[in-house]
Amino acid sequence: MMSDALFAALEASWPPLTSETIGPFRVRNGAGGGKRVSATVLEGAFSEAALDALGEQPLFQLRTRQTALDAALEKRGYRVVDPTLILSAPVETVAETPRPVSLPTIWPPLAIQRHIWAEGHIGPERIAVMERACDPKMSFIARFQDRAAGVGFLAIHQGIAMLHALHIDPDFRRKGVAHYMVRGMADWAQRHGATTFALAVTQANAGARALYTRLGMLEVDAYHYREKQP
Repeated sequence: MMSDALFAALEASWPPLTSETIGPFRVRNGAGGGKRVSATVLEGAFSEAALDALGEQPLFQLRTRQTALDAALEKRGYRVVDPTLILSAPVETVAETPRPVSLPTIWPPLAIQRHIWAEGHIGPERIAVMERACDPKMSFIARFQDRAAGVGFLAIHQGIAMLHALHIDPDFRRKGVAHYMVRGMADWAQRHGATTFALAVTQANAGARALYTRLGMLEVDAYHYREKQP
């Protein structure tokens, strides 16, 4: 059940623009907001007939237990893309007042935040995802050595705070900024009613995974995408 709640929070905090249910599948329109909001998902019982009726879709998101769909897409020429882990922890495990980094909370995001995000390939389409996310939500900007050093976004759904779009300016990496940002964002989440702190991170991002592990977060679920090969 916790897995279902985490996936529900993942979508509520980073939602598509629209979605349409076709049989057991839900086809999502992310409006350019990336794979997480654009991939088709299976929400009912899988069958080859239902997949045929769906018609060709460019991208699917699959949970680890959806093995029948995974095998069917493999046979149809879909390749695995971006295996991703979901990590979580009790919010009090992560939360801490963010010093020596100051962490102002700002909504809607300021131009400087948008600029830093853009440097991390988080453009207007993803900002639009943040704007339609569930409430409570907040954007954060870390200030370190009198400079804007990093940005992040967080939204809370049914007690689960989901961290998204964490980006640290390259000049401030390996200086503890990300560590203090995540702790400070969890502190905000705890003060706004969250009991669980969670996020999704690609399996290949070893640096981020190491950071989150040091903060006491554990791998609790996973998913991957399958993309139609040309």
